[in-house]
Amino acid sequence: MELISIFDDLKGNTYPGRGIVIGKSACGKFAVTAYFIMGRSENSRNRIFVAEGDGIRTQAFDESKLTDPSLIIYSPVRVMGNKTIVTNGDQTDTIYKLMNKQFTFEQALETREFEPDAPNYTPRISGIMNIGNDFNYALSILKTADGNPECCERFTFSYYSPLKGEGHFIHTYKNDGNPIPSFEGEPKRVAITEDIDTFTQKLWESLNEDNKVSLFVRYINIETKEAVTKIVNKNV
Repeated sequence: MELISIFDDLKGNTYPGRGIVIGKSACGKFAVTAYFIMGRSENSRNRIFVAEGDGIRTQAFDESKLTDPSLIIYSPVRVMGNKTIVTNGDQTDTIYKLMNKQFTFEQALETREFEPDAPNYTPRISGIMNIGNDFNYALSILKTADGNPECCERFTFSYYSPLKGEGHFIHTYKNDGNPIPSFEGEPKRVAITEDIDTFTQKLWESLNEDNKVSLFVRYINIETKEAVTKIVNKNV
């Protein structure tokens, strides 16, 4: 698979929806992850990321305008020991709880499926980073069979001994539309060559100005496990 620029990829897509990036910095010292949300409706755009312990949660920017919190208020990031879980929904909690009961990442997600938001049936995308003696990660997507909700397709992609300066990017939607078409294929192989400040700035600037809502970026020192986090919200 061709190594691409995530920034160019995002600039060419007005609505990738929600996206997860996981990989390794160019220097090889940091495990890198990022998660962004976008929105077309007033309810989806009325959100911010806030820190919560070692993770983050979504929160209504204006509580008086919040209509249906069921699919937009959740904890996208939770930390469990050496593992960092990143998802686009409340399956973060499912993974966290079931992995604490000795389920695997895949087994935990077998209890969930795509979101019940017809006609889009938004895919559930999830990622997990394991930073123990080494660094490995996995990405998952739960989606309909080409828009047919009678079948849930489940794909998990695992990456061991990740390469310096490279990562993988998965997002919920292929592009804008009505209904919105789901992501297709393997996670995209993307370059990660910047420091956290530059990476965060360039990611944010690459997201469509009208639709972007919030961005989370974290760099974790693989040796010391020290984490540095950046959060950017359009609503401030």
